[in-house]
Amino acid sequence: MYKNILLAYDGSKSGQKALLDCRDLAQWSQASLTLVAITPLYMDLIGVEGGVYDRSLAEAEKDKYKNILDEGLSQLAAAGHQAKGEVLLGETVDEIAKYASKMSADLIVVGHRHLDGWAARWWRGSVSKSLIEQAPCSVLVVITH
Repeated sequence: MYKNILLAYDGSKSGQKALLDCRDLAQWSQASLTLVAITPLYMDLIGVEGGVYDRSLAEAEKDKYKNILDEGLSQLAAAGHQAKGEVLLGETVDEIAKYASKMSADLIVVGHRHLDGWAARWWRGSVSKSLIEQAPCSVLVVITH
């Protein structure tokens, strides 16, 4: 039975579906639920050897993801489920895996939308596939079309 569930939440259609499924699973198993939103690092490239961190862009993105996270937490609260949330900064898969270890998560839940065309799949890559390789626990991938 799952007791500590981590939901990687981005507010997308697949993220919304994952939120609903995660809420139901957490209520059923009486688990604690934590949402995380990951803000990527923003670097302005100088050259091949280095980059400069863009603090103003990072702060704007952090505010955007904080609003997304708050919206998800509000949806859960309206359904009677209390959850915690945190905005993380860094590479998505690494941050999710590290946070799951830190909180001793039993389950990580992520949303996934099938992409149209091989080029879109190749260019974007898959957070879900990479996460499965790095996760310290089980991963539930909620699929939308």
